[in-house]
Amino acid sequence: MSKREDYEARTEALLAPIAEANGVRIYDVEYVKEGSDYYLRAYIDKGEGVNIADCENVSRALSDVLDREDFIPDAYILEVSSPGLGRTLKKDRHLEASLGQEVEIKLYKPIDKCKEFDGILEKYDAESITIRQEGTERRFLRSEIALIRLALDF
Repeated sequence: MSKREDYEARTEALLAPIAEANGVRIYDVEYVKEGSDYYLRAYIDKGEGVNIADCENVSRALSDVLDREDFIPDAYILEVSSPGLGRTLKKDRHLEASLGQEVEIKLYKPIDKCKEFDGILEKYDAESITIRQEGTERRFLRSEIALIRLALDF
């Protein structure tokens, strides 16, 4: 397990009881470096959507626990927020919750001169993701996919 994965897993474990106590669920946790700064981001969600008070309450409680545990030696910025409408689908639990919904897929390399596809998320497995476009199924290897997220439909 990499340092990043360890920090994310440990943070998610510490966040679980906080999320439950605040009536939200964990969508994702990520530890990333952007420029010269490190960010520890916790994304929370609930059926009717999270509000600023949810984010503030979870952030304060998580910050206290992280200060006490002190397992990340680098300075970092803690952010707690909603995953947003066009949320990225990184984990199998995200894909499972999004079956039947419209998604956007961006590839590392073009297929038929195209790097972006959209369609209804039909199925997934360890190696691939399948979408339906106008009645036709299209399968992509996970290794080809740079990003998959829910489509924004206005």
